[in-house]
Amino acid sequence: MKKLLMMAALVMAAVSVKAQSDPTPVDAYFTTKEMPDMLKWCPAPPDTIGPAFAFDIMQYMWGKQMRNCKERADIAIRDAVYGLDCIIREFSEPFGMQISKEETPEIYKVLREGTATCDSICTYPKKYYMRKRPFMRFHEQTLTPADEPSLSKNGSYPSGHTLLGWSSALLLSEINPDRADTLLARGYMYGDSRMIVGAHWQSDVNAARLAASAAYARLHTSERFLEQMRRAREEYRVKAGLATIVEIKAYQKAAAKRAKEAAKQAAKAKKVAIR
Repeated sequence: MKKLLMMAALVMAAVSVKAQSDPTPVDAYFTTKEMPDMLKWCPAPPDTIGPAFAFDIMQYMWGKQMRNCKERADIAIRDAVYGLDCIIREFSEPFGMQISKEETPEIYKVLREGTATCDSICTYPKKYYMRKRPFMRFHEQTLTPADEPSLSKNGSYPSGHTLLGWSSALLLSEINPDRADTLLARGYMYGDSRMIVGAHWQSDVNAARLAASAAYARLHTSERFLEQMRRAREEYRVKAGLATIVEIKAYQKAAAKRAKEAAKQAAKAKKVAIR
């Protein structure tokens, strides 16, 4: 755990911390309605009088205690910035390669579209339960007070941040299985950050990890996702120096073809815009 904390703390600070810098529309693999419906299979959040909620309170207190560790608290604050930019900043190091739209376009594409698709699985339960967050119930400030107004209007169950972190860890582990242990540990830490910040209950985090796994399984029924994942793995092997000569040539040929097609589409769009 200590080693993982140090690794996460040393991630390059120069990367932007904006929530989302890529304005390009996301081409999700499935719509929200096509994803597994959590209201039909995932248990409701705990009531406020049973042992499950008592455990939630205990974990909330644990999160507050963890704030005494500045290093861990700083990581939790960084993790609170929702979006792909945060995932790239925090997961590139455990992944073993800097991820970017320019240098690793295939990995970037499947990560962006895959996590966005998984994220939609929490849409219905958040709206249906509209569970109060711990900082609202205890009237206490979180580590990210600027986020509190928007969080107050958004249901606590399940945790969207946790869902994003866990689905990212699963996806990147599939691309680079040799780093799976480190990636999954970072993904797990990402969920714990939500309790340390004070934005979520333990049961919110647990439900999100389960939901992310269900959503990720659904992705594997999409032929488009499977093809993009194949491209991402191929790109990783080439960039990591693991590919054979045959694989390298195939990757270069495919990349050149896609670049040519992209240039053609851009020229077409420019022509339409001039009209």
